[in-house]
Amino acid sequence: MKMEFNPNNNIVKLCIQGMDLEGKNKPEEASGIFLQAWNEATNDFEKFTAAYYVARHQKNISDKLKWLETVLHYALKKNNDSVKTALPSLYSNIAKCYEDLGYPDKAKENYQLSISFKHKLSDKGPFYHGTRADLQIGDLLTAGSQSNYKQELIMNHIYFAALMNGAGLAAALAKGDGRERVYIVEPTGDFENDPNVTDKKFPGNPTRSYRSQAPLKIVGEVTDWVRQTPEEVQKWREKLANNNGDIIN
Repeated sequence: MKMEFNPNNNIVKLCIQGMDLEGKNKPEEASGIFLQAWNEATNDFEKFTAAYYVARHQKNISDKLKWLETVLHYALKKNNDSVKTALPSLYSNIAKCYEDLGYPDKAKENYQLSISFKHKLSDKGPFYHGTRADLQIGDLLTAGSQSNYKQELIMNHIYFAALMNGAGLAAALAKGDGRERVYIVEPTGDFENDPNVTDKKFPGNPTRSYRSQAPLKIVGEVTDWVRQTPEEVQKWREKLANNNGDIIN
């Protein structure tokens, strides 16, 4: 079954709750929430996600390794683009555990696996770009526009996603008075994982967000994405306004 990352998923919500507790310097409470998420997880994606957070709260290296290998098991079992992007850091963390435990051969093997997966982007789309601009099929979207999130920032890349609803949220947050639009786009050159979201709060690139310095060609438009309520959009705006982190550009 294909499953898209959903912030309203119960396990994802528990993990967000755990991360909030981490931010409040309450590691024991956070650890309990992550274990609860693991115990309530019902599918491979949920187990992959919950195990990732349980792993990072292990104080014993052997226990951490066991949990990281559990994460890896569900990542390989799930085998889709939402989790494949977690493999480089996952193999690297496993390698570090083996290194610390005194198994250099196993450490080397996993470091090599980490490197081998680092630049493998297998996502074939379709891809979407959300905006309020009125554009036509055949038009090219290019880098060099003002950021929707920091007015003073000119973007060196053009951003897009493989999840239609994610592009729809970007359209809702975009500047301008035009109606929200989600275009189907084709990259005309190489692209990479969006470093602003990859391996940040969640492992890998679960929102399948990408960026490119090459133009995106508009090949169609969709209208049937799940729209956020005005209240939800306002919450996102407030969240972005309160985000003090730098945008990787």
